[in-house]
Amino acid sequence: MAQNATVFKAHLQIADMDRHHYADYSHTLARHPSETDLRMMVRLLAFMLRADERLEFTRGLCVDDEPDLWRKSYSDEIELWIDTGLPSEKRIRKACNRSKQVLLLVYGTDQAVNPWWSGLQGQIGRFDNLEVLRIPPEQSDALAALAERGMHLNCTIQDGQVWISGDHGEVTIEPKVWLPAL
Repeated sequence: MAQNATVFKAHLQIADMDRHHYADYSHTLARHPSETDLRMMVRLLAFMLRADERLEFTRGLCVDDEPDLWRKSYSDEIELWIDTGLPSEKRIRKACNRSKQVLLLVYGTDQAVNPWWSGLQGQIGRFDNLEVLRIPPEQSDALAALAERGMHLNCTIQDGQVWISGDHGEVTIEPKVWLPAL
């Protein structure tokens, strides 16, 4: 018997002082049975970093042709493609060819991330629409600890730092820019 997705409801209050974006959002997230709280919360962090009324979660893990999140234009062109984790060079190339902007949020242990980055760094540097941010492991683990089936999170973004607080704690995330957007 196949397992069903676990449903999480997230209510977000976002104050992004870097982009002058202030809004409240409510999302229902379906966490795939093979997905961890960590990956789901990094997807939620990705939303917070680029919050917009047209930014939406996709079917992600279930579909190879879609990112974790995307923002489409009114004419259905992909304006922003956001992936999390350690995608292959082929997937990154595909994203950069299909979208005006691509954001990649990298997370995981240094033992997993560093070899992945060393192997890709020279190959993906040619994409001028790609931005790569690294979430330090201790910060992503603290973020995962905020996961609840019903989350009320406050997020403040200023000078590239992200402060997230919820009913059961708070975390400061300082994404490291590995490849800046041009």
